Amino acid sequence: MLRPGGSRLEVWGDPVAHSLSPKIHSAAYRALGLDWTYEQRRVPEAAFADQFAGLSDHWRGLSLTMPLKGAAHGISRWRDRPADLTRAVNTLLLTPDGPRGFNTDVGGLVRALEEQGVVSIDSARIVGAGATASSAIVALGELGAQHVEVVARRRTAVAPIADLGAAIGIDVVGAAFDEARYRAVPVTIATLPGDAQVPDATADALASSGGLLLDAVYGNWPTALADAWARAGHPATSGLGMLLHQALLQVRVFATGSPAGALEDETSVLAAMRGAVMGD
Repeated sequence: MLRPGGSRLEVWGDPVAHSLSPKIHSAAYRALGLDWTYEQRRVPEAAFADQFAGLSDHWRGLSLTMPLKGAAHGISRWRDRPADLTRAVNTLLLTPDGPRGFNTDVGGLVRALEEQGVVSIDSARIVGAGATASSAIVALGELGAQHVEVVARRRTAVAPIADLGAAIGIDVVGAAFDEARYRAVPVTIATLPGDAQVPDATADALASSGGLLLDAVYGNWPTALADAWARAGHPATSGLGMLLHQALLQVRVFATGSPAGALEDETSVLAAMRGAVMGD
């Protein structure tokens, strides 16, 4: 069981003004009848250690976005398996024994894909090789993927993702943005920034063989890739589902101490969270 703690929560990052997390989390705690506050704070990476050291016993935990996930990993006294694999922590639970670190992005991706009917796959594609790609490949591994194509602007950027894939039993093949053809896959996870420029020819080539697109972007929608999927007549979904599900897992952590601990009337809680951002 989770030991009693503070009632203050925040999301930290730089930038963070665009974050929907305060709306989502606040809706969850109202639905749960918890008198907790959840706000946002702009924290540059260089200021993280000092800001964290200044937290009092009134604090229960933090959500972390870029560029703070590595720093949060570093200060965690304990980490769950997704956090250890990706070396990224997006959730810190503050306990008397020290901060406990979790990566709920992995579970959020899994649950968002399951919501789209994807419960088991053998192969997939990731577009982009940044920090989110690490969570994406671990999520695909949880869904059974054994072969993953990673498309990046530079093939050398694929190496860390390939190493992580090998550690969890996934064969990773790198590809560049100028490939004439890509492997046919049932699912593509895009991890590019929302304003990323993708040539139409590349986007169309990816869409023609990419199956369902889950684009991690939710603010700049539709993206260039989503437009290409629409031209190809293939299904595409934004990162809002991932955002909601990773936030639900964070709420579980803050309320029960574990992302595996289901909430009371969790269906209603998720509905309240979804309702808070519909139309954003």
